[in-house]
Amino acid sequence: MHERKSVRKGTAQGGGEARMSGEATARRAAGAADSPDQRGSLKSMQKLMAVLDCFSRYDRSLSLAEISERCKMPKTTVHRLVTSLREAKLLEQDKGRDRYRMGIRLFELGSIVLANLDLHREARALIDRLGAISGEAAHLCVFDGTNMVIIEHREPGGNTANWTTTLSISPSYCTGVGKAALAFQEAATIDKVIRQGLLPYTPNTLTDPEALRRDLAATRARGYSIDEGEHQPTVRCVAAPIRNASGRVFAAVSVTGPMDRVTHERVPALAELVMATAAQLSRQLGYEAPTGARSVGRRHGS
Repeated sequence: MHERKSVRKGTAQGGGEARMSGEATARRAAGAADSPDQRGSLKSMQKLMAVLDCFSRYDRSLSLAEISERCKMPKTTVHRLVTSLREAKLLEQDKGRDRYRMGIRLFELGSIVLANLDLHREARALIDRLGAISGEAAHLCVFDGTNMVIIEHREPGGNTANWTTTLSISPSYCTGVGKAALAFQEAATIDKVIRQGLLPYTPNTLTDPEALRRDLAATRARGYSIDEGEHQPTVRCVAAPIRNASGRVFAAVSVTGPMDRVTHERVPALAELVMATAAQLSRQLGYEAPTGARSVGRRHGS
């Protein structure tokens, strides 16, 4: 009897070892997706994105040496990456020069992204209504992490321009839509925008980092931003943030006009109008405002 008990114990141990071996095999199989080749592919993709991230509206063309310095990568590596991006038409080389710029393929891909945005589909009627009621130009813009991409605008008089012909980029630190979106980003994002430089577009542009931070704090407190001729002289803009279903501010809507028409006295009424439009768009995108919240611009950094 004692021997039979020992045999059973040994069998149980053997079964346990088999199970442990099976679990180890399963873990190895599950980890196969994280193979060295795939990890290498991911690193290569990250390097390709690092090259593309070197370009901006201020740095429209760069040499291999400049890209290498910004990416902290050897020139031989950068040359290989740039060649791959050129073949994919994501970068173009200036004719006869060792300088590169973003390729038209990126614009084509961006156009597809914008065309499929829920925001773009939901916004047309509301932007038309905002422009008609305010009698001013109405803009809808998306925050790309640094700048604002204009995807819809309506000029006074009822003309709605299609985004495929007016797609453009504006700074986030000196425009109404930009400050409405930037104010509700994480501190790291605001710091990144400041590090990239606060270029003066007009004498009213906030080029002092602390002055900009104070202005963004005021935007958060009241739920809307004001551009006091900071991007274009004699033009005033009032804007409010738009949230997605998770509550993150990713876009903004505004009304814009000459200061002699968009007067200080009109700002409160226009602010209510743009905040109502932003709130409606946010609801249509699935955002549920906290109970008792005054506007979609109450939460910071989410």
